[in-house]
Amino acid sequence: MTDKERIEAIKQKAKRNSYQLAILSFIGVFGFLIAWQAAVLVGWLPSRYVPMPTQIIKLFFVKIADPTPDGAVLGVHILGSLQVVLTGFLLAIIIGMPLGLLMGWYRGFDRFMSPIFEILRPIPPVSWIPITIIWMGVGLKAKGFIVFFSAFVPCVINAYTGIRQTSQVLIDFSKTCGASNFEIFYKIGIPSSMVMTFAGIRVALGNSWATLVAAEMLAASVGLGFMIQQGRMFARPDIIILGIVVIGAIGVFLTFILKKVENKVLKWRLTQ
Repeated sequence: MTDKERIEAIKQKAKRNSYQLAILSFIGVFGFLIAWQAAVLVGWLPSRYVPMPTQIIKLFFVKIADPTPDGAVLGVHILGSLQVVLTGFLLAIIIGMPLGLLMGWYRGFDRFMSPIFEILRPIPPVSWIPITIIWMGVGLKAKGFIVFFSAFVPCVINAYTGIRQTSQVLIDFSKTCGASNFEIFYKIGIPSSMVMTFAGIRVALGNSWATLVAAEMLAASVGLGFMIQQGRMFARPDIIILGIVVIGAIGVFLTFILKKVENKVLKWRLTQ
């Protein structure tokens, strides 16, 4: 078997496995929904506090056009939250990933930045909410900054860790061949760090949503977190659960896109 045929066989096997896993995932979700519906119908879960999945699906279609009781249709809440999440998340990648790579490769830069980063790293992102409201109000900039901070830390840490794990054998061999430090950094260090870096980006995406919902529940006029908060105020558990489900669905979709990008960037892994 040639190398090309072997690579193609590996790709086909990976595709079959992905289909099988997708079917298992669908069965798991469908089974959970059936169990949830049955538990409410037989009275194991109180219908007053836990609406049935069929009620949530019905509310989903109602909220597409009906702004009551939270003042906006579902699409407006989704777009508001997506705008904030993607702004803070992408800025965290653009700033945090290069910063982590540079800190991990250049020792002097690491010594300069580490004290600042170590002071900021333990601070919970939600603790920035009160001062951010004072500085920026409750608009896009304020929520984007809070999301940025929650996503920034894992981007830096994983990029730093990934490039620090670059094979010393490859580094020494490159130096023997006459490569400069920057060439080794660019052509060996950065590619070697990508697996860890993408792991950090996935963590950053989850952090972004968690922090955004907390920020919108405390200070916002639109967004999925705001919708959940309004559901609590109006004693509407169906609105609360709908907001939670929509956040989860969007998170799955964004993770799927991120996985596709990761597979494109790290396509060399298919040959291993």
